[in-house]
Amino acid sequence: MEPKIRQGYLYDFYGELLNEHQKEIFEAYVLEDLSLKEIADDQGISRQGVSDLIHRCTKTLEDYESSLHLIDKFMNVREKVDGIVKLTEEEHSENNLQKIRDISNEILEEL
Repeated sequence: MEPKIRQGYLYDFYGELLNEHQKEIFEAYVLEDLSLKEIADDQGISRQGVSDLIHRCTKTLEDYESSLHLIDKFMNVREKVDGIVKLTEEEHSENNLQKIRDISNEILEEL
């Protein structure tokens, strides 16, 4: 997964755990795709300060993910739902229906 996409997922799942200043800068970089210089000029801090803050925020959010695994669980469920969708587009058979039931049960167990 590309780093910016990963940072976007981290923010979606754990961003509320950052303080307001961290959220503002992280959002500007990840969600608004502003450059470090643009953010630095807007915030009245150095480019290096912005870079350091983004790295610290990313590390903090990654630490949350390594403990809680919410993104991993989300991606796993998403993959299983894609499998269900694929099975529903195929020929309807009892075998496919059983596969859908099995995948659905796996998803429910994960939740």
